[in-house]
Amino acid sequence: MEQLELAAVVFGLANIVLLVRRSIWNFPFGIAMVSLYAIIFLDQRLYAQAGLQLFFAVVQIYGWVLWARARGASDAVAVGWFGWPARAGWLAFVAAATLALGAGLAGLADAAAPYPDAAIAAASIAAQVLLSLRRIETWLLWIAVDAAAIWLYTSRDLHLTAGLYAAFLVLSAVGLREWARAAERQRGAAA
Repeated sequence: MEQLELAAVVFGLANIVLLVRRSIWNFPFGIAMVSLYAIIFLDQRLYAQAGLQLFFAVVQIYGWVLWARARGASDAVAVGWFGWPARAGWLAFVAAATLALGAGLAGLADAAAPYPDAAIAAASIAAQVLLSLRRIETWLLWIAVDAAAIWLYTSRDLHLTAGLYAAFLVLSAVGLREWARAAERQRGAAA
């Protein structure tokens, strides 16, 4: 399982570096990563994380299509911010999904860390959708997900994956900065 985890880490690093650069080529690496992690998380009894990988695979394909349409002649896509009502709606979704999924997982006798597993999954779903929509808030959610995931994966002895999420945490901060700058440049160009 360790070799599978190492391969997933390599694909994950390529995915996030390309994502920070707003490159459409992040998606094939992301699809490879989530495919491997579905197997790893099932083995670790992190059922929300395993199911999340299936969701990620579908949304990666969806995002790939959206980004292909949005990019035009450039490899980098345009990005932007949501308003406060949309942010509040997404946070409410994360809270409700965490409680519902956590309660369901808590009913499984062998589920490991049901509520942290659920919170990471719920916030990841929201972040992945926001990524597909090219919203800068995705990075704020990814920062929260990465911090929580480091703890969860360390507690399950998935140290390579915890290391990947530590790298994701740093790259998410870089992504937030880069996407915010890109949005500012887009606004300046439109003026």
